[in-house]
Amino acid sequence: MSTVPDGVHPDPVSPAVLKAADLLAEATRTGVPCPPVRDLFEEGADLRTAYAVQQLNVRRGSDAGRRIVGRKIGLTSVAVQRQLGVDQPDFGALFADMAVPDGGTVPAGRLLQPKVEAEVALVLGRDLPHPECTVVDVLRAVDFALPALEIVDSRVRDWDISLLDTVADNASCGLYVLGATPVPLTAVDLRAVTMTMTRNGETVSEGTGADCLGSPLNAAVWLASALAERGDPLRAGDLVLTGALGPMAPAAAGDVFEARISGLGSVRAAFASDTEGDDQ
Repeated sequence: MSTVPDGVHPDPVSPAVLKAADLLAEATRTGVPCPPVRDLFEEGADLRTAYAVQQLNVRRGSDAGRRIVGRKIGLTSVAVQRQLGVDQPDFGALFADMAVPDGGTVPAGRLLQPKVEAEVALVLGRDLPHPECTVVDVLRAVDFALPALEIVDSRVRDWDISLLDTVADNASCGLYVLGATPVPLTAVDLRAVTMTMTRNGETVSEGTGADCLGSPLNAAVWLASALAERGDPLRAGDLVLTGALGPMAPAAAGDVFEARISGLGSVRAAFASDTEGDDQ
């Protein structure tokens, strides 16, 4: 997946967009969160400005050799929207180096302010090139579904974010974990699935497929249409994280998360303790 469509030149970068992108990149490099970037934008700035910041840093990552493998949809759960004070979805890019194996461990210090949410992941077998994407298009294009954990992260201090901040910050992408058993859509009703996520054995989030824009398929339709309209459509082989099925939960060193999604199975990840890896 390209971040800039073939034959299309990116718009000139404004000083505010460059400054915001640099602040977020520096926070990633140093591990020190930055102030909200919305304060850098002119009054009346819209999502175009925020996505320009996102695109600049995604392009920088791609130019540095990071491989883009798909997209994530954010803010699809009403519960998560309420947590963050926003009222519409957003999207960000997924890189191959964000993947954590099922049952794997996130190294200490890898993320700044991690939180975890459970999602349905879709892997495409066909392109979705039309701005007027339909559910039928998505059903025909999806190769299989998987349970997933998205480990979201914010480069903005204390998660003090507006919609503009999270969009600029690549939709608060961090890492992701995928279950290992693919399930065809003919074998599961994604709207009816139920999700339970535990942290250290205690339930911290619950939800259903219907809590994700009415169905994870609806979320995928929204994403496919939005990207095609921008001239950068979803392609065969892309991974799509369709959005949270329930509230996100903060993660700390030593925590172990597991999500179970009916019809799809389970997925698990741990966070290394602060002392893990120290000399004995």
